[in-house]
Amino acid sequence: MRIGVDGRKIPESRTRGPVGSVEHAHQLGMSGVFFRTVLDMSPTLDAAVLQDIRSRADDLGMYLQTGLGKVNPYANPEAPELRAIGNGDIVLGFRRMMEACAAIGCVELWVATANYKPAFTGRWAYDRFRTDVTWPEQLAATSRLLTILAPIARDLGIHLNLETHEEITSFELVRIVETVGADTTGIVFDTANVLQRLEHPVWSAKRLAPYVRQTHIKDAAITYTSGGLGYQMRPCGTGVVDFESILPILAAANPDLTLTIENDESLADVPRERRTMLIEAYDPEFLRAHPDLTVEELAAYLEMVKTYDDAIRSGDRPNATEYASRPYGYAETVAYIQDSAQHLREICHRHNLPLDSATVLASTS
Repeated sequence: MRIGVDGRKIPESRTRGPVGSVEHAHQLGMSGVFFRTVLDMSPTLDAAVLQDIRSRADDLGMYLQTGLGKVNPYANPEAPELRAIGNGDIVLGFRRMMEACAAIGCVELWVATANYKPAFTGRWAYDRFRTDVTWPEQLAATSRLLTILAPIARDLGIHLNLETHEEITSFELVRIVETVGADTTGIVFDTANVLQRLEHPVWSAKRLAPYVRQTHIKDAAITYTSGGLGYQMRPCGTGVVDFESILPILAAANPDLTLTIENDESLADVPRERRTMLIEAYDPEFLRAHPDLTVEELAAYLEMVKTYDDAIRSGDRPNATEYASRPYGYAETVAYIQDSAQHLREICHRHNLPLDSATVLASTS
């Protein structure tokens, strides 16, 4: 297993550029970089630019991963670059991106179903609760597009890996993969996003593990708040996600899996209010929208929340307001990444999970 970092959210990614971000990640002790889309690496799919990034990662002994974009046709208009790269033909756009990725040996590709809407709170921030088109209709359309893209992926030896994004459940993702075919589709397991769907991360890991081909490794605090529960990103090991249980589950299914830390972005890079996302966990409409969720899993989830709340009350963990008020610039973001990586390394050592030499060296330096 190798531990890397998100190429879009590593601090100063916009000013350093892709090659500079790969070098920066190496300086921070990371073993790889996961750029969210190939268009982040080169908006024009310039073959020479992409090869330069690939070559620099290879020179440093680092993994290089990337993705495509949203594959929900109802969300695609929010990403016009996907249509533009195909001169107006979005399927051609996906083909061109997939071919560019395959040319540099990136064959595990991130895709997702929608975008979180930070201008809203609660259910309206998620496309799952759109009123112009139902969520089942969006899932069906997503499966249809993936089925169209499947022959291209098959010809190129590519997997299109759906993220456990904020709006979709692990149950739904498994059904999509099994419908389209595991020979061309897989899953990017974001270890914290499932919390927003009231899923326990360990239970989700058990459901998803056979199909997980990429990861977004992150942690979060879940706290009691007005209107339900609050979700706030935290460094790995300081939130509710039980990596001690999850990593062995993932390693048993895929011992070569890469672990890509998705950090909270530095306020120096993205100035903003550090808000807590609202999960309307007690609202009847919210609960009806999760028909696969069992009473047993929800009980385990709420027990997890209570345990974390006890840690806040005892002073072992800061509450949401206190954490949000802390400085969070370049230095704090670097610490977030490195502390998260160290937490993962320690768990891998305790469970005798294989680590690549660069990761082992970083853990002992």
